Parts: sequence; C-alpha cells; structure tokens
Amino acid sequence: MLDTMLPEVATYSQAKADETELFKGDPKTFTQRRPRASANPRYQKAFMEVFNLYRQVLKGDSYAALSFKENMTRSDFSFLFGDIIDRQLLAQYAQMPVQWTSLARAGRVRDFRRVKRFTLDGGESVLAEVPEQSEYPAASLADGFYEYQVRKFGRRIPLSWETLVNDDLDAFASIPERLGNAARRSEERFATALYATATGPASPFFGAPNGNLTDAQLTVSGLQEAMTIFGEQLDADGNPIFVSAATLVVPPALEVKALNILNAIEILAADGGGNGVENDQLRVSNWMRNKVSLIVNPWLPTIDLATGSTAWYLFANPNSGRPAMEIGRLIGHEAPQLFQKSPNATRVGGGLIDATDGDFDSDSVEWKVRHILGGTLMDPKSAVASTGDRVGS
Repeated sequence: MLDTMLPEVATYSQAKADETELFKGDPKTFTQRRPRASANPRYQKAFMEVFNLYRQVLKGDSYAALSFKENMTRSDFSFLFGDIIDRQLLAQYAQMPVQWTSLARAGRVRDFRRVKRFTLDGGESVLAEVPEQSEYPAASLADGFYEYQVRKFGRRIPLSWETLVNDDLDAFASIPERLGNAARRSEERFATALYATATGPASPFFGAPNGNLTDAQLTVSGLQEAMTIFGEQLDADGNPIFVSAATLVVPPALEVKALNILNAIEILAADGGGNGVENDQLRVSNWMRNKVSLIVNPWLPTIDLATGSTAWYLFANPNSGRPAMEIGRLIGHEAPQLFQKSPNATRVGGGLIDATDGDFDSDSVEWKVRHILGGTLMDPKSAVASTGDRVGS
C-alpha cells in the first residue's frame, strides 16, 4: 500500500519548502489546507495511515507499535513519519506565546553576512514661508544605518536504542515539543538580552544622552512620567514623534501591580484640578487601558541581575515609524528545522534498517534542531526604560 507512494514523495519533498500549515492535533488539518503537492489523494491516504498508526502507538497499542517498527524499514514510511514529527515541532513552536513581535520589527535577511538597515533623516520640518521672488530654502538630509547579522542556534538530542525500546516509542512524542519550546524560548531570550543586561537596562541605548531612562517605580504617576518622556521626544527635524500605542514590559515581580494599574476602572488624580484629597478629587477613566498593553517577561530577572525585579520598559508600536529593535531571520529558514541522523548501517545481505535502530557503532538515534536569527537595537526614541529603584516614588 505505502510502497506505491515513492514517486509522490519525491514530488512532495520539493514542495515542502513552501509548507506553512502546522499540525494542530487533528488529522483533518493535514487534508483541509490550501492546495499544494501534498494534497495529492494518494499522498493524503498514505499520510493518514501513518498518522493514525503513530497515534495508536502513543496510546499504548502494542500491535500498532510492532507494525510501526516493522514499517520503519521502508523509505516511504520513514519519510511520511518524518513529516509528522516535523509538523509537531512547528506546531509547538507556533503555540508558544510570542512576545518579541510586539516590541521589535520582524526582518528577513538573505545570508549570514552583516546586513545594514539604512535610515534617512531630514526634510520633514515645518515648511518655511517663502517671500516673493525669494529662493526656496534648502533642507539637508542625513543618512545612517544599523547593522547586524543572523547566527545559527541549535541542539542535538541523542537517544539510545534501548531507551526507544523501553519507552515503546513514547520518546518520539516529547522530542518535537521540547525542541519547539527551545526554539521559541531562544527567540524570546535573545530579544530580551538586546535591551536588558546584567546591570540593568542596556546602556547607552537607555541613558541621559537619549533622554529615555528614568528611575520611577511602576505606579500610575511613574507610567505617566514615562508617557511624558515619549511625548517629548523629537525627531531629527525637531518635530514631535507621535506614539499611538505602547507596550509595557515588566518582570513577574511587577505583574500584579501592572495589572492593577492597567485594569483599574478609573483613576483618582490631582493633576488638572484639585489636590486629590477629601472632596476635591478628579475622577478620570483609566486612559491607559486602551493605550498601553502588557507583557510579562520572565527572562528579565534571569538576565538583569541588578534591577531585574524592579526595572520596567515601554516600547512604541514597532510597525509605526522607526522601531526600537529589529529581529531578523534567514529567508527560507524563518521557523526552526528538525533533522534526524540517518542510520549508517545495513543488514547483512542488504536492505534498509529501521531508523530507530540507530547507528552502526552505538545504536544511538539523534535529532537536531536548527534555528537562525539575529537582531539589533535601533531607535532609542521608540523606547523608555526605568530602573524602578527611586526611593519614595
């Protein structure tokens, strides 16, 4: 049945580079997707047979496990099963929470060489009045650039043949999940390490020269102070920078305080009238609910050993204007890739061996995940940081 799939497998392997749909735990999701080479009815039928057999193995069906190991010696079966494992990794990677895309622009690069992101400032100041028969004033332009390069990250997971036998192949179920989690966590930690260091918010990106660093504690007034810093930023031409929305990033220690501030129904404020006590109070709707979104970043206290539990950050929408950061990934390799080491042994008399029988020397079976990413800080005017250690605020 499956041995008729070899020509279709070759066709599908060429189209798989464009695969974007992910495994969601329901076998129907493999067949109800956009048209592609894998939509071939014979491929679908064979794929579903392998998928259902694999699912029975994970449920503890000993007969299915025996049939599974017997069929793994066939190249078409191994290919189809590899597709299942690969989709499981991508599904887990997609299901993990994504935070950095709210703070940084997602970039794409062609290769591992340093890439430059060029900027152009000038010519956007308010137009000057031109007197009659006078020459129009000229504006100067200033160009600049940011640069970074993507790097390769990865990990191997070796398993012994004995482990696979004893585990009744359950080890297969956890490998894609573990490697998918590792890839997503690597992205989040990489992005966090751009703006947070072991000694606090990244300097000189955050500092007095850029006017984007404060020491206010996370309170309503502290958040208002940070928003004021945003509002007073000017571009190269002296124009105000409009920030339509911002993302507040806090460590777990400040999560409850941040939720209380952002979810409050109204704020008692003295600014704008009264002194905020007794009957002389100003009650306002919580304007921050619709303007500020929240991210709780658990990597902050693990990276920032000095202010990791008190420091907090505000980032402007990275899709509006020049972003504070860019995270780039290699074109064609935006998602993590899973590999399995091919067995280097053959049976006496010839013939393929089960991929789970491992290599010739030690019967070990290995999986590898590869993920490519890089990034850089960009415009300091699109972010504000606070060490949060001001006394009495």
